[in-house]
Amino acid sequence: MSEIATQTPALDKSVRIFQFLLQNGASTYSQIYQGLSLPQSSTSTLLASLVAHGLLRQSEGKYFLGLMFYELGNKAIEQFNIKELAIEPLTYLRDQTQLACHLGILDGQSAIYLAKVESPNAIMIKSWLGKRLSLHTSSLGKVLLAWLPEEKIDQLLPEEKLAVKTTKSISTRTAFKQELATVRQKGWAFDNGEDYDGVTCIAAPVFDQRGNVVAAISTSGVVFQMPAEKIAQFSEHVICAANMLAEKIR
Repeated sequence: MSEIATQTPALDKSVRIFQFLLQNGASTYSQIYQGLSLPQSSTSTLLASLVAHGLLRQSEGKYFLGLMFYELGNKAIEQFNIKELAIEPLTYLRDQTQLACHLGILDGQSAIYLAKVESPNAIMIKSWLGKRLSLHTSSLGKVLLAWLPEEKIDQLLPEEKLAVKTTKSISTRTAFKQELATVRQKGWAFDNGEDYDGVTCIAAPVFDQRGNVVAAISTSGVVFQMPAEKIAQFSEHVICAANMLAEKIR
C-alpha cells in the first residue's frame, strides 16, 4: 500500500484507513491499527471522527466504508464531462467488437473506469464504474503510462520487482518499460491475460490538444472472444474510438 506524507498527518492516516478497508473489507479496530502500524489511542479517536462524519460506519465491532463515498463517487463521476463525451465512441467500439468497452483514466497509482458500455453477449467480463486496475498488468494502465516521462513512471512504479497477478504478468519494471516502448511504437496496448487469467484486453490512448494522454479506451473479452486473428482488426477499432473521443475534447 502506497503512503503519501503531507503536512496534514490526520488526513494521511484517514486515507490509509480508507485504502485498508477498500482492500481488506470490514475490519475491527485492532485489525486496522495493527495492519497499518498506527498508534492505538489516536487511531481510536480518528475512527470515531470518521464515523461521526459518515465516512465510515461501525457495526458489530467492525468498521466499513461509509455510504458518503458512494455519494461522493457518483458526484465525482457525474462532474467529469469526459464520461458523457465517451459514450458515442464506446458505443461504436462495442458495436464493432461485440465486447465490453471502457473509458479509463490515471488516478494515483492505478487506472480507474469512468464509463462503460456493456457487451451484448451472454458471456461478459465483470467490471464496474470506479473499478481500479493495476497499471502494469492492464492494457489501460500500459497506455496511460506509455507516454509519461520516465521519472514519472519510476515514481508510480518505485520498485524494480512488480506484483505478479497471473503467470503472464510482467514481473520487473525493466521489462515493463520495454513493453511501454512497444506500446508507443504500435499506438495501442494488449493485456494477454496478465491481469486476469483467460481475459484479454486492448486499449488505446486519448490525446488532448497538447499531445498529452488524458484517458484511454479499451475493449475486453475472454480469450475465445478475442482470438489472435482478430487482434489487429480490434486494435484498429479501439484506436478509431480513442481518436473519436480525442476530437470531442479538443
